[in-house]
Amino acid sequence: MKRLLPLSCASALLISLCASGPSPAAEPNSNAHSYATESNPETLVLDARNVGRGLMTATMRIPVKPGPFTFVYPKWVPGEHGPTGPLANVSEIKVSADGKPLDWRRDQVDMYAFHVDVPRGVDALDVQFTVLVNGPGDVMSTPNLAIVNWNRVLFYQADANSHEVYFKPSIILPDGWSYGTALPGPEQSGQRVDFAVVPLNMLVDSPLDCGRYYKHIELWRQDDVKGSAYQMLDVFADKPQDLDFKDKLVAEYKNMTPQALALYGSRHWNDYHALLTLSDAIGFQGIEHHQSSDNRAPDDFLTNPKEQYADGDLVTHEFSHSWNGKYRRPYDLFTLNFQIPEQTDLLWVYEGMNQYLGDLISFRTGIRKPSDYPQYLAVVYSRMASEPGRNTEPLIDTTTAAPYLYEAHGDYSSIRRTAGDVYTEGELLWLDVDSIIREKTDGKKSLDTFLHLYSAPTLTGPITKTYTRADIEHLLNEVVPYDWHAFFQKHVYEVAPLPPTDELARAGWKLVYTSEPNPYIEAVETLRHVDYQWLSYGINVSKDGAVTDVREGSPAWAAGMAPGMKLIAVDGQAYSSDVLKYVEDQAEHSTTPTEFLVQADGWYRTLNVDYHGGQKYPHLVRLPGTTDMLAEIMAPHAAE
Repeated sequence: MKRLLPLSCASALLISLCASGPSPAAEPNSNAHSYATESNPETLVLDARNVGRGLMTATMRIPVKPGPFTFVYPKWVPGEHGPTGPLANVSEIKVSADGKPLDWRRDQVDMYAFHVDVPRGVDALDVQFTVLVNGPGDVMSTPNLAIVNWNRVLFYQADANSHEVYFKPSIILPDGWSYGTALPGPEQSGQRVDFAVVPLNMLVDSPLDCGRYYKHIELWRQDDVKGSAYQMLDVFADKPQDLDFKDKLVAEYKNMTPQALALYGSRHWNDYHALLTLSDAIGFQGIEHHQSSDNRAPDDFLTNPKEQYADGDLVTHEFSHSWNGKYRRPYDLFTLNFQIPEQTDLLWVYEGMNQYLGDLISFRTGIRKPSDYPQYLAVVYSRMASEPGRNTEPLIDTTTAAPYLYEAHGDYSSIRRTAGDVYTEGELLWLDVDSIIREKTDGKKSLDTFLHLYSAPTLTGPITKTYTRADIEHLLNEVVPYDWHAFFQKHVYEVAPLPPTDELARAGWKLVYTSEPNPYIEAVETLRHVDYQWLSYGINVSKDGAVTDVREGSPAWAAGMAPGMKLIAVDGQAYSSDVLKYVEDQAEHSTTPTEFLVQADGWYRTLNVDYHGGQKYPHLVRLPGTTDMLAEIMAPHAAE
């Protein structure tokens, strides 16, 4: 939304006050002539020798002209879909020219902008600041590894086009550390690595991981008349034993590029680096980039098979984004610098379709078994079908509100809806699209057919081609005529009490709820130390017995249970997950409510939860006499 001045002041006094107050910052644009050119780039030296203690020093030489000059810190970060630039991590800013300190001042409206008056005869500013690397919920380094997102460690000229601002980046690593990045032209001398000159958009799109314990694994290489290309898996661990993963798993990850090339029929990267940190201290995360990805996972992600079962789409999801999100991108999510706000309404394509495709690639590669997909899909569907927020909020509101929903915290997230719904419901939406195409063409075409058109031409470098909703519907109609506009209108743009459901029967399956545990839920409960009672009592419980959410309209809701309460005892026994499940089974044969002793804010209460349905888990079961479309979708589509 544009920042506007008042239309009028009601009196001379108000006119005077309006005139004398601080001037609003100018609306961000990309029209400024860039002083940092390819032949005279801005230099950036990142001293990361203290990153193990959470500190780095960034030193820039910024080309300038005499007079007023504004430099900015990146605010809207691609892939993070919001104004997430961690401005609070910028400290100890120093500005000088020809060795003489200069005064600088922060803009009073746009706090990401900094002003300085450049003296006559000066053609470059030296700017330095200390990077505070870690914060609550935003840990980027440990004593043994670090993640470098370049947008966090630089300033650049305000209102310049990021494709026309050039940087010469360098990093000084801790002694004995290795690194991984897609940045071109690395030249290492001791602990310092200098990279080739690149435009700012490419620099920000090329994160760097580094660490003491590492493995660099070539997953794929092609050398032919079209040139050479390769894919790397660069793994950095907090502990050396977490690098002792099996060759079989590596072989499955080596299927990523062949399966993705078969899926899309194209390639829009030259050399791709899947960066992966293994650390319990760093939160689970995946952020896409055109020729790399920033993947963060627990210590045992590659050594515990349950981790791959539960989250084996982490790397494949971000890899798929090279095609869907980086090469093809919503027209209003493509901005020419990092101060111009992004619009996220089309995330149901960017992230929603990619959730489906990332999962699909993970099953086709063998990272997860194709036969396990129905169990996973049952959980996805039941999760969306039991979310109360969908009764009032359409998916389009969730996508549009994503910049704040990604950062939202607080109770009753299932009522508010979350940015995660874009992904989870997106999987169901695009599976429905895939199944419609397959049904209407008797299996001769599929979403793969659409993706070949969507990601054409066959081979380019890392460039971006934008799309609109109309473009997506037009391409789908090229694959198979259908009222795609009405389809998306119903499932995305209008309130939908249930997620897309027709694909289940169309694919030869139906959803049932039984007392038999779903293995996917079991894996998540074990790995994340949670108790999943969402479909029965209507609560989710953390490892210490804290209630994290209560489903509106559930038995627990009716009894007055609320997030933040801690379960102390169930029917007189000290709470544990096993005790709760035992009591749940007993209540199925009783009319007596389950008695929960809960504690909140120093007070104890007894809540009687009237539930007698037993343990409840979702499953998909086959419809007799139908084709198993899910098996066809998840089967490998390229030679392994």
